[in-house]
Amino acid sequence: MSDLTQTFAALGNDTRLVLVEQLLAKGELAAGDLLAEAGISGPALSRHLKVLREAGIVTRRIEAQRRLYSVRPAALQAVGDWALTYRAFWGGSLDRLEAALNKERH
Repeated sequence: MSDLTQTFAALGNDTRLVLVEQLLAKGELAAGDLLAEAGISGPALSRHLKVLREAGIVTRRIEAQRRLYSVRPAALQAVGDWALTYRAFWGGSLDRLEAALNKERH
């Protein structure tokens, strides 16, 4: 599975997407802080965070008894780059379609 495929698969889950959005909004957070806001069980949170780590979306830092999570900017940059590539493709395609339609009208 490619990195980007794994990234999209991980972000395709509502709970994991919310976790990433929380980390983006608030910065590095302890697992306990994420758990308080996620509304899921501790084991479920651990599984979701493992998927995000294995996809390379988040990193984990251990500080004494705390597990601190943060988003890897490079992972989200790859998603942004992919989206921009296809945005340019579709923008160009739609421009050509509009030109062809305008040509037909005249």
